[in-house]
Amino acid sequence: MNSLRNRLRDLFRRLNSLSLQVRLIIAYIVVILLPTAGISYYSYQQINTTYIQDTRLKSMDTLQNEKQTIMTQIETMERAAQLAVSDQEVIQYLTEDEDTPTAELIEFNANSYARLAQIQMNNPSLLHLRLYSNSTNTYEIWPIILHENRIVNAPWYRLARGLGDREAWYMQRSDLSLERADSSRALEPDPPKLSLLRELELPRGHHAGMIQVDMRLSDLAPLTFGQSQEDNSRMLLLDAGGGHVSPYTEQNLYNRLADRLFTAADSQRLSTGELSAQYRADGQSYLLTSIPVERLGARLVYVVSLEKMLQDTGRARNLIILATVGFIVLVSLITYAANSLILKNLRKLTHAMKQMRRGEFPPVVQVDGGGEIGELVYHFNRMNGTINELIAQAVRKQALMKEAELRTLYSQIDAHFLYNTLENIKMLAEIENQRQISDALTSLGGMMRYNFKWTGEYVKLEEELRHICNYIDVMNIRYDEPVELELDIAPADRELMLLKMSLQPLVENAFKHAWEESADVRYLLIRSVQREDGVITIIVQDNGKGIPGPELEQLRARIREAGIRQEELHDEPVLQARGTTGIGLQNVERRIRLFYGEQYGLQVHSMAGLGTQVELILPKRIQAGGGN
Repeated sequence: MNSLRNRLRDLFRRLNSLSLQVRLIIAYIVVILLPTAGISYYSYQQINTTYIQDTRLKSMDTLQNEKQTIMTQIETMERAAQLAVSDQEVIQYLTEDEDTPTAELIEFNANSYARLAQIQMNNPSLLHLRLYSNSTNTYEIWPIILHENRIVNAPWYRLARGLGDREAWYMQRSDLSLERADSSRALEPDPPKLSLLRELELPRGHHAGMIQVDMRLSDLAPLTFGQSQEDNSRMLLLDAGGGHVSPYTEQNLYNRLADRLFTAADSQRLSTGELSAQYRADGQSYLLTSIPVERLGARLVYVVSLEKMLQDTGRARNLIILATVGFIVLVSLITYAANSLILKNLRKLTHAMKQMRRGEFPPVVQVDGGGEIGELVYHFNRMNGTINELIAQAVRKQALMKEAELRTLYSQIDAHFLYNTLENIKMLAEIENQRQISDALTSLGGMMRYNFKWTGEYVKLEEELRHICNYIDVMNIRYDEPVELELDIAPADRELMLLKMSLQPLVENAFKHAWEESADVRYLLIRSVQREDGVITIIVQDNGKGIPGPELEQLRARIREAGIRQEELHDEPVLQARGTTGIGLQNVERRIRLFYGEQYGLQVHSMAGLGTQVELILPKRIQAGGGN
């Protein structure tokens, strides 16, 4: 114990005597190597376990499908045997003690025997349906009705004799040629097959013959006895005696493997339930799965070679080891270079602090290594992030306040606009007796699509003008003399991006206040004027009655105060003498100032009797096709 302590003490003393760079590299290697090795080993084991589990589940599914096929074929054989013995004329013919007259024999052959033949024709998977009679007076009708003395030497005869009401199953593993006792005629060769055997007792206790229903093993279990099995897997069938029933004449490797596993000592354990086991034989790994086939007293066995999987996972393990070694080497080199650049990291921190002193907020400082410099960099980055976060919070609060204000304005504009539109359509239906309802609904539909499709704050001037045309079409319904709209907009200016619903409130105010009900000519002009300083003015001018001087000054004052006294937007009217809230112009003014700045907005010019002119002053912004 003391010797071990001394060795550890010497080891730590030697490590402390090394340079900081070497000690850091050793620490990094140990820190990375241990978890990486553990994770790699765990991942390798999980891959093996997952693959084996998937292989086991697939094997069980394959066995269940094969078992289902076998059970279906067994039911087919039992149904054929039952149909054969349920015919009373057939039973009477098999048990006849006297010679059958020729006329009755012909009638039997044409009727009852034809039904027996039809049973086999209706079930192509049946190899033979044979009825053996113990009566010497029964005439053989080839190949279904035969004398029992043909099969007394058959290996299954003693098994079937004395069954009574029970049934027996017999598996024939190779081709056989059974001959008649007198050797005058031989049955056709039989391939490997499964036979259903029943004894005829008529009356009960008196042996009258046998029933044999045969089916090829390749039809009974196509996956087991077919020719499509994979090279790395085999499906086998163990009969009641423990022997293999296989389509291969020689005992192959998979048969020998099954022999090793299914020993006599395990027969009781293997008689019931599913079995799955992994084992090695002849230097290779295999996975064996098995399920019982209770009706036959047999088992289906599926043997799969795991060698290919183990080779693939072995290559993956080697790649993981190589990648781990390469990663450790790379990290060691990077660590060595990083430790030699500590002074450079200090210069980075100094430069960042100078930037912050000048009011410039640098990005997060990235350094390699730790120690005092790393701690200083950490706290500096935290302080920088806190300052940036406080600034961002202030900006977000201001933006949220503006957004809430704008959403309130939008809801007011939409509600006011939709109310007036629906009121005009109602007047159309009452005054015009619904003769122009189609055109009105078309224009109203365009207006509603434009109004509700609020995908962004900005739209092209072309879209706003199209909305105004629809609005005028709807409003003209109530006038005998419709409003004439003239557009003097340059093609390039139609691409101007402006706030949505900026012009519509101006046109709406003209309809409300510009013309008397008895006016003969109603004229509205919308034009654009560009200035050299990158500002564009959109003018909405009418030929109405104008605004008197005092009311005009009051309106201008309201508009100027729209961006400052926010509470007046909802509480006080703009033009009390005209009985209107005037929120349209105020909302447009506030939106323009919020989005563009205080130097933009509305200007109103009017003289009594000469009409009104509203100027919308905006910065020129073109989304596509050039411009500012």
